[in-house]
Amino acid sequence: MPELADKQPSSGEGALTAGCLLLLVLVADVAAGLLVGIVLAVRGLGRKDARSGQTPTSMPPLDWAPVLGYGALTLAVGVTAVVLLRIGHRVVGTVQLTLCVFLAILTLGSWP
Repeated sequence: MPELADKQPSSGEGALTAGCLLLLVLVADVAAGLLVGIVLAVRGLGRKDARSGQTPTSMPPLDWAPVLGYGALTLAVGVTAVVLLRIGHRVVGTVQLTLCVFLAILTLGSWP
């Protein structure tokens, strides 16, 4: 194993690895965000049809699905950021933490 310890990756390889990892993580986050958005949109359509029989003065029931969906997405992005920071990918982890903060604000904004 000493030959593996002696080999240090060049800065070009490190930058390429970090860039590919950043792209992969961001694509996964976008896919998860789209999944949450599609699920919430389909739920909203179902609620709109069910609400047509109610009187206009009645209060619609609370819907916790957006808070739970955005909260789960925020938690996944936050955990990914911490793991990336722990393994040494500071730039990618920082981008993930920034995305996590924006998602946390979105989650708090959807609070009923």
